Amino acid sequence: QVQLVESGGGLVQAGGSLRLSCTASGRTFSSYTVGWFRQAPGKEREFVTAINWNGGDTKSADSVKGRFTISRDNAKNTVYLQMNSLKPEDTAVYYCGAGRFIRDLSSRNGYVYWGQGTQVTVSS
Repeated sequence: QVQLVESGGGLVQAGGSLRLSCTASGRTFSSYTVGWFRQAPGKEREFVTAINWNGGDTKSADSVKGRFTISRDNAKNTVYLQMNSLKPEDTAVYYCGAGRFIRDLSSRNGYVYWGQGTQVTVSS
């Protein structure tokens, strides 16, 4: 069993930065792939970025490439999402998910554990 808690969301002006954290309980977290997804009002949850268990493989949506960076510290059971050059269209609730044996990092399938989400609002 893995429990995930997101933090670090907030209100920021366009062009600003935020760092989100996804902290997990459970000693096996280091063996899990972790992904960040987001959901804006009236839209489906969409893939943002993901990282495999040892950080050796990452994948990001085209919309955030060059602006968002995912990293992890397994000693702290935490995955980070550094978001720079934020745009109003990045406004959403951001969720982290975790799972094992995920073939397609960008698919929600395989992420079996989810956090409650953290709100990110980017003003223009």
